[in-house]
Amino acid sequence: MSHAPHRPPLDALTVGALALAVTAVSSSAPLVAFAAAPALAIAFWRNVLSVAVLGPVSVTRRRAEFRALTVGAGRREGLYCVLSGVALAAHFATWMPSAQLTSVAAATALGATQPVWQGLIARWQGRRLPAAVWAGIAVAVLGAVLATGADFGVSGRAFAGDLLAVAGGMFAAVYTALGERARASISTTTYTTICYGVCAAILLVVCLAGGVRLHGYDGGTWLAILGLVAGAQLLGHSMFNYALHRVSATTISVLILLEAPAAALIAGVWLGQLPRPLALPGLALLLAGVAVVILGGARAGRRTVPVAVPADPAPLID
Repeated sequence: MSHAPHRPPLDALTVGALALAVTAVSSSAPLVAFAAAPALAIAFWRNVLSVAVLGPVSVTRRRAEFRALTVGAGRREGLYCVLSGVALAAHFATWMPSAQLTSVAAATALGATQPVWQGLIARWQGRRLPAAVWAGIAVAVLGAVLATGADFGVSGRAFAGDLLAVAGGMFAAVYTALGERARASISTTTYTTICYGVCAAILLVVCLAGGVRLHGYDGGTWLAILGLVAGAQLLGHSMFNYALHRVSATTISVLILLEAPAAALIAGVWLGQLPRPLALPGLALLLAGVAVVILGGARAGRRTVPVAVPADPAPLID
């Protein structure tokens, strides 16, 4: 029988770190909606600036690891890093425009379907889905249908944003699945540097090919981009990782779902963007279903039967 790792009691510092992390990731969609710049350009700058922060550290301290990824068996892990960067670019290219097309509440909630897609990917890989996970998927899908149906009745623009947000959640799951393979043998710093670098390069090509403006923004937009880098991209997930020594990964994953109502609150206060009443029941049902998927997968992961959703799921990506 496996036992959960012993963790020290929860303290005020860890609670504060969790509150800061939820706030940081919750600021992502409101910042994207606020910024007066194309979503693809924001995604490019968000990643290239993150590489500028992480790159010098990883190249200095992990030079041998970078070399190992170019020879022999290490090439496979290197390929997974590159493919993960491609999937991350697809995630940002779909989810970030969704935050400018639909409401912040809908974009964050529909993007949070990542664990549902993660479970389905694992099922495709041959792992068995526990009954609780299937139930959670059904509830989440029903909630998504209700929420997107309500938005379709409001405007085609909002409905398109909803579909992009769902696609963003799917690509986030692909990104995480590939990253899981890469992270089996290489450090987080090396992995994220390569992944973010590939993502930034792809987004740069897409922006140049599509004539997307990459400069000439006002000061508020640049501050929003820097806020995305410091908040959701670096600070938010770092604080979640810090809290893992006192809080289980399952608890972290469920706490990340608070991003949706927190982002809606920030958007309501800051941008005056109120969630559409008809979409609220669907979004609530969606988040409840995703929570069931996470908890059901983690509970099954403590048994000996292979499961679809890992007991240590990766954070949602926004």
